[in-house]
Amino acid sequence: MEKDADGFYSPAPAVAAGASSAPEAAPEASGSANPDNTDLIKSTFDVAVTLADQQADPNSPLFSVQTFEELGLHKDLLKGVYEMGFSKPSKIQERALPLLLRDPPQNMIGQSQSGTGKTAAFVLTMLSRVDFSLNKTQALCLAPSRELARQIMSVVVSMGKFTPIQTEYAIKDHLPRDATKVTAHIVVGTPGTMFNLIRSRTLDTSEVKVFVLDEADNMLDQDGLGEQTLKVKNALPKSRPLQIVLFSATFPDHVRAFASKFAPNANKIELKKNELSVEGIRQFYMDCKSAEHKYEILVSLYKLLTIGQSIIFCQHRSTADRISQRMVAEGHKVASLHGAKDGSERDAIIDNFREGREKVLITTNVVARGIDILQVNMVVNYDLPLMGERDNYGNKSDMRPDIETYIHRIGRTGRFGRKGISINFVHDKKTWEQMHEIEEALGKSITRIETDDLDTMEEQMKKHLK
Repeated sequence: MEKDADGFYSPAPAVAAGASSAPEAAPEASGSANPDNTDLIKSTFDVAVTLADQQADPNSPLFSVQTFEELGLHKDLLKGVYEMGFSKPSKIQERALPLLLRDPPQNMIGQSQSGTGKTAAFVLTMLSRVDFSLNKTQALCLAPSRELARQIMSVVVSMGKFTPIQTEYAIKDHLPRDATKVTAHIVVGTPGTMFNLIRSRTLDTSEVKVFVLDEADNMLDQDGLGEQTLKVKNALPKSRPLQIVLFSATFPDHVRAFASKFAPNANKIELKKNELSVEGIRQFYMDCKSAEHKYEILVSLYKLLTIGQSIIFCQHRSTADRISQRMVAEGHKVASLHGAKDGSERDAIIDNFREGREKVLITTNVVARGIDILQVNMVVNYDLPLMGERDNYGNKSDMRPDIETYIHRIGRTGRFGRKGISINFVHDKKTWEQMHEIEEALGKSITRIETDDLDTMEEQMKKHLK
């Protein structure tokens, strides 16, 4: 982007295939890295690139960069990247950014593990496509939860700090009631609220050029979200080119097929399945005697849970509330977060946890995806994540473990290559079989920790928390 005579920005000139505009993925709004040693994972895996143009050479220098300068970023965007503490593109960004930023724009489906720089890659794509002289919405980004939407927005604001970017949320209870028009350049939110803004004509989509889905497998597959996401896409203009960008750490096969239809003729960047589990995370299980014994063990772990910060995942909101109420009544300091709480309360809870004022967060899958809090060094699966159809009473009828959600959950610790541990609570034959299925799917054994001797249990845990 260049400024015109009136001081406004205009879109960047087209560059060679693979030198366009955008920077690197920040530890998503969780503080900046040392400029000489970024906190992004030092990627040892191979980045598999599949180009929509089968005749193009994916190994051409035009499709990879070593520095942000090679991307032709406007100096104000480049300044924002460096201000966040990043010195060079991560492995994924080396390959993704030239493809995302080349002209004419092309769709992309990207898959890479947590902490590799996905967020900054799509945020910089949005920032670099915006014509700041046009006071209209030009980029939409959807996420599965308000918590993730707020985190993405913090990256947009930080990276666009030196540009005249205007931003707005499309999350419940955020817009003032008397708002009649949203004209911000970039709007970030959840599918249902975004569609309501479009349907009510509060949000004009006539100039939208970029449409991003973060945690795209969840967005295209989960109950309700898939339909709402499709409604948003169908409301976007058909008369102008639209760049669709899908990113996630996991893409089950059935979702991958739909993603290819949702973002046709897309360039694809992906990892092999066995490289998706974060290597820095030590996985354990505790063999509890009963469902009630799980609670007793959790309480006995409290001192360990507060060494850094911990997230305890439950399958149901009622369980999260019940555990937190009991622990608070017994004098322990914990917070509970789930989708039934109102927006302002959820925002306050996650902000307190992010800033370290709360050490233990008991939650459902609402923060299983994408949330980056560097101090989290322990994840407890109080209940293993399950998948399947719901029966007439709203209960899960299939008790198979949800492998993708498990990967996302344990990925909340060990962020950006740091050490972390995850603990699964197993209390009967069914839960043991579910955990064994997770072991087989990941090709990794999960280590047993005795629960009979609390001193030995604490010693084992402390050893891995150092």
